[in-house]
Parts: sequence; structure tokens; C-alpha cells
Amino acid sequence: MLEFRILGPLEVVGERGQIQLGGAKQRATLAILLLSANRVVSVDRLADDLYAGAAPVTALKQVQRQISDLRKVLGPTSGIETRSPGYTIRLAPEQLDLAGFERLTADASDALAEAEAQRAADLLRQALDLWRGAPLADLTYESFARAPIERLEEIRLAALEQRIEAELALGRHNELVGELEQLVAENPFRERFRAQLMLALYRSGRQAEALEAYREARQALVADFGIEPTPALQQLERAILAQDPSLQSQAPDLRRIAPAADRERAVLLVSADEDGIDRLLSLAEPLARLPGRELIIARLIGDERELDAAVGSVSGRRDALGVNARAAAFTTADPAGDVLRLAAAYDVELLLLNAPPEVDATPLPADLATVLERSPADVAVVAGTPVDWTQGTGVFVPFGGAVDDWAALELGAWLASAVGTPLRVIGTRADPHRGQRDASRLLANASLAVQRLADVTGEPLLVEASADALVEAVEAATIVVVGVSPRWQREGIGAVRRALVHDARPAVMLVHGGPRPGGLAPRDARTRFSWSLEL
Repeated sequence: MLEFRILGPLEVVGERGQIQLGGAKQRATLAILLLSANRVVSVDRLADDLYAGAAPVTALKQVQRQISDLRKVLGPTSGIETRSPGYTIRLAPEQLDLAGFERLTADASDALAEAEAQRAADLLRQALDLWRGAPLADLTYESFARAPIERLEEIRLAALEQRIEAELALGRHNELVGELEQLVAENPFRERFRAQLMLALYRSGRQAEALEAYREARQALVADFGIEPTPALQQLERAILAQDPSLQSQAPDLRRIAPAADRERAVLLVSADEDGIDRLLSLAEPLARLPGRELIIARLIGDERELDAAVGSVSGRRDALGVNARAAAFTTADPAGDVLRLAAAYDVELLLLNAPPEVDATPLPADLATVLERSPADVAVVAGTPVDWTQGTGVFVPFGGAVDDWAALELGAWLASAVGTPLRVIGTRADPHRGQRDASRLLANASLAVQRLADVTGEPLLVEASADALVEAVEAATIVVVGVSPRWQREGIGAVRRALVHDARPAVMLVHGGPRPGGLAPRDARTRFSWSLEL
């Protein structure tokens, strides 16, 4: 069998050694298929990814040619199959290095749950040894590869965090200090590495340096974003100051260490004005009340003379919320860049933004397009009237099964659970003339998924396949949560979403899924690139 490697430069290895692939488009085609191994990739998506959302009229023939050439290069065991509406690459787990990495990290998570520190550390070292450098290092210039590369790097760092936790539990703090100092220098806003460095220094008898590591972390966060460290990091500093005996434990309960499943999930709200903050808080506050959630409020301003007033304003709103929240305001000349830096620095899983006036433009406004393309987290853009939870009959989610539809479904389930309101999942009626059945089976899968996620039932609602019918169907909603068009780079938010934004009575939340798995993913998904629903 062929062996495919993406944890480094793209490589294919056969029984006679490495296979020489063709040009950039051929390598990109293979990478796109491998990133969705054993799942169908549509021709439209292949064309959009290969041509950065600007596919030529000959895109279908171009994709067919790339697939044909790949099959010739890889031979009869390529695993590439034609499956409507596109292609898939069928691989056994041992054929893809990413699958091997995920299998080893899953076994390590089981070892952590069973308090087997040595086995967990050994498995995580084996998993990390599969990395040959930056993932897909030869395709970093391709726009389709940016988000997957970020996600792959994220799962490497998550595995590295777990390995260090296991080795700290084995009493290897002295050996870890140097490695952690380098990791902190490379990832200055990743608080878990800071916490691990502080603990390793303290256990090595270097209390003053452990406290200095905290001060450096706080200085970096306050200087760049005006936000204090997380409560967990502050608590660790207080424990070091008090010389808490629990910090010297060489064998803590590893079931509490596995941070992948139990860490707080951050919701980041960003606005350039106070009215925008209030508008988004009606959505963010209920989400922050859910267990394990944290809210971060950021106000972006253009004039430093407004800074003091803006800081006081967002701090007042934070204090009045009664939820786990942090707030800051700062000046910016690069709103999109600073939003992305905040999302990355605080391991955000949901980014909430107000829709710009030209949200319905094609192409999308440059700042919004940049955020959608590069955000590590799900992005929710809110348009229309302010949300009033005392009005309407619940959260309505138009659902077609696309990637961004799943992200919208997850967010809709969170909101329905937090507010205690019904969740309606909308699909299309049958069309006998075209031989198309109704979407009830797809909606049933969606409902089963959200029952596992948030203990809410997605009530099905079937409507005619038209924008007018959808607008009429959501008239009774409190809010509509909908995924953006999968072809947003070329089409903007899409014709149906434009109709919702322009004509629907309730507020509309447009959702784009980020590369990090969300709440519908299994609990150990932090070290997994992708996930699928097995119902």
C-alpha cells in the first residue's frame, strides 16, 4: 500500500521509495483529498480550492485532468474513487500519517484517564515523532491550505501540552524547563505552556523565576490586548506565593489533567462601538452562562483619546453580567489582524461580530473575508434586528448538511440550550419531479447530534426549496442561525442568505466553521484534525 504523509511536506511513499508528484496543482489536488480522506469532496469545492475561489469556466475539465494525472502517477492502488458529486480517496488508517497520529493521541488520552502517566508520555512521544516539520510545508502559499495548516499545528501543540503534563506527573520538571522556555518564547500567548513552565520552575526550587514567568505572561497579555491572564493562571500564581503543598505533588490525578476535554471554552465578542457590544451581548451572555464557558469582550477603537472611556465602558458591562468574563479596549489600525490575533491568543472557539453594512456584497468586504478565511475559531456574524429572547418561538436553523451548516447547528443548539427555547431545524420538502426525497432523514441525523451535544431536540420543519418559502418559514423565529455559502469566496454569503438578511423579520446569524472541532465533536477531538458523526 501507498503511504501518504502530510505532517511535513506532502509526500507519497511506495514500496520502491518516494513517488515524485507533479506540479503545484497536482500536489494541491492530492492534499485537498487527503485532508478529507474517506469523505467525498465535491468537484465545486475542488475547483474553488484549487483556484482560490475564482475557478475558470473550464474548472470541471481542469479538475478531471488533475484527478486523471494523479491516478496515473500513483498507480492502481491510489485509492482515488469517483463518488457523486466529486471524488474521494479511500485509505486504511495506517496509510496516512495523520491517522496514525490521531490513533496514538487517542490511546494516550485513554492512558491519562487511567492515570498511566508513563504509557501516556510514551504514546505522545511516538505521535509527535511522526511530524517531519511544518504540516504541508510545500503548500503554505495555497489559500485553501491556510486553515488546515493552522488546525494541524494546533493539534500538534495540544499533543505537546498533554505530553508535558504526563511528564510533569512523572517528576521530570528539571528536564522540562528548557523545553518549556523555548515553547513560551515561540507561543507567548499560550497560557498553558506558561502554567507548565511556572510549575516546572517551582518544583525545581526556582520559586522567584516561576513568579517572574507569571509576571512576563501578564505583561505580554496586558500590553498587547489589555486583558488579564485567565483565572486559572492567576490561581497558580497565588498558590506559588503561598507555597501550597499541592504544587509539589509528583503524581496528581491525571483524569483532572487531561485539559483537552475539560478546559473552558472561550467566546470572543468584538465590536468597534458600544451599541454593537450591547447587540452582541444578547447572544454572548447566554452562551457564557453555559458550563465551562468564558466570555471575552473586546472593544476596538481608532483614536487613543477614547481609550480610557472605552476601557471603563467595557469593564462596566463585564461587571454587570454576572458570568465568567474578561474585557478590554485598545486602539487598532488593523481590525481584522487584531481580531485574528485575539482569537488565536485565547484559544477561542467562537468569534462574535456585527455584520458590516455591506455584508451582502460580492465579494465580501475585505476585513470580513480575511477573518472568515483565517480565523481558527467558528465565526458568527450578526445582522438584522436586535435579539429579544422574549419574542418569537425559538432558534431556527436552515440545514443542508454542509460544513458550515454543522457549525450553525452547533451554535443554534448552544443558544437554545442556554436560553431554554425550542430549536427548529429546517430542511426542504420532497420534489417528485426531480426525484428528490425530503430532508427528514438529514434533519433526524442533525437532531440526534444536538441531543448528544446540548440535550435539546432539533424539531424538523420542511419547507419548499425557495428563498421566499424560507423567509416565510422563519417569520416566527427569535433568531435564525445559518451557515454561509460553501462558495462564499466567490458568491459572498449566498443568495438565500441575502434574502434572509434583507427580508426576514428576526435577526440572522451567519456562521462560518473554523478549523477547530466544535462542540459536536467527540470530547477528545482537540488532538484530532476532523471528526464525523457516526449515528
